[in-house]
Amino acid sequence: MNAKPKVLYVDDEELNLLIFAKLLEDDYEVIKAESGEEALEILEKQSDIVNIITDLNMPLMSGLEFINEAKSRFENKKYYVLTGYAINDEMQEALDSKLIIQFWTKPAEFDKIDKALKEN
Repeated sequence: MNAKPKVLYVDDEELNLLIFAKLLEDDYEVIKAESGEEALEILEKQSDIVNIITDLNMPLMSGLEFINEAKSRFENKKYYVLTGYAINDEMQEALDSKLIIQFWTKPAEFDKIDKALKEN
C-alpha cells in the first residue's frame, strides 16, 4: 500500500492544528508545527514533504516570512496560506510573484484545500 502524501501545516494555535489534521487524516499524513522555526527544522529532516500550508499571523515569524525563508532553502516545495484575514496587498503580491500557489480564509473549506493539493 502506498504511503499517504505528507502535508506540513504550520499554525501557532493548537486547536487549528488538531482540526486541520483530523479533517485531512484520511488522505494525508499531516505533520504539524507551531511556528515557522519548528517548520524549518521539520523540513530539514523530512525531505519528502512537498505541500506546506501555513497560517499568516504568528509570533516571531509570520507565515510569509516563513515561506520566504523556506523557499530559499527548499525550492521544490509547494506553499499555501490558510488565514483568518482577507486578501491584502501583501497576499496579492505573494500570489502574483508565485511565492504561494493559493490561499484560503478560515474557517477553511477543506474540500477546496484537498482539491488544490491534488491538482498542484
